[in-house]
Amino acid sequence: MSQKKARSYSAEEKAKVALDVIKGELTFSQISSKYGVHTTQIARWKKEAIEAMVEGFKNKIKPRDTSQDQLIRELYEQIGQITVERDWLKKKSTLFGLGG
Repeated sequence: MSQKKARSYSAEEKAKVALDVIKGELTFSQISSKYGVHTTQIARWKKEAIEAMVEGFKNKIKPRDTSQDQLIRELYEQIGQITVERDWLKKKSTLFGLGG
């Protein structure tokens, strides 16, 4: 009795098969013959592909604009500097009796 070694498929191959199923142009049997994959496996890959698409839409992360990050950093630095200057002026104004 010889054992059949299970074939390993790359993510690209799985995606290609799943996409064919999702398109619906071919039946499961036709896709099974075309790629040499069992229909049960094809159904599993289809389900995984659809779930991954849904998650992809949920977790869509927009690329950060680094120029805006730099601007925010600079503005926070300015706010810090202005706060220190204001506090210093408040302290000095009370020393000279100018209110505060």
